[in-house]
Amino acid sequence: MQTYGRDILDIADELTEAYVEVFTAPPFEHRDPEETRTAFGKRLGFDAQRDGFQAWIERSKDGRIAGFLTGWTTPGPFRTDRAYGKVLERLGAEQVEELLIGAFEVDELGVLQHARGTGLARRLLDTATRERGRAWLLAWSQNHDALAFYRHIGWQEPKPKGPETDIIVFTTP
Repeated sequence: MQTYGRDILDIADELTEAYVEVFTAPPFEHRDPEETRTAFGKRLGFDAQRDGFQAWIERSKDGRIAGFLTGWTTPGPFRTDRAYGKVLERLGAEQVEELLIGAFEVDELGVLQHARGTGLARRLLDTATRERGRAWLLAWSQNHDALAFYRHIGWQEPKPKGPETDIIVFTTP
């Protein structure tokens, strides 16, 4: 497994293709591959510049990306763009401050089809969060396999304070 910082941009095209492969397959088949490719490529360029950004890549024996994880330490004040507004609404400002600000934020976690069932997702999460104390991530409420996986490995869902949304917040055990 390789660890990257801003040098992730050296393999941005390859990582973007792996991202598109994961996040346009079921249950994300409704996403347009070209739009997904463009949006992730732009976001990766921005995210790689964040304080504390790190990425982990594991490759198959043939050299292809098998899985990836990207993330950073969540800064305060808490953002409200992307899905962050839903998180704030769902958990409330107090829980966001207590559980998420200053914690490692797992932004993207993907395992390509050819590497599923190998324990790679767990290894990526364990590697990224092992020495960080607190960590958190979001999952789409319709990604039932991911939800079951996070629950199976002991990640916890903070008690909601607000209305249900299409995202689920998980924190490290």
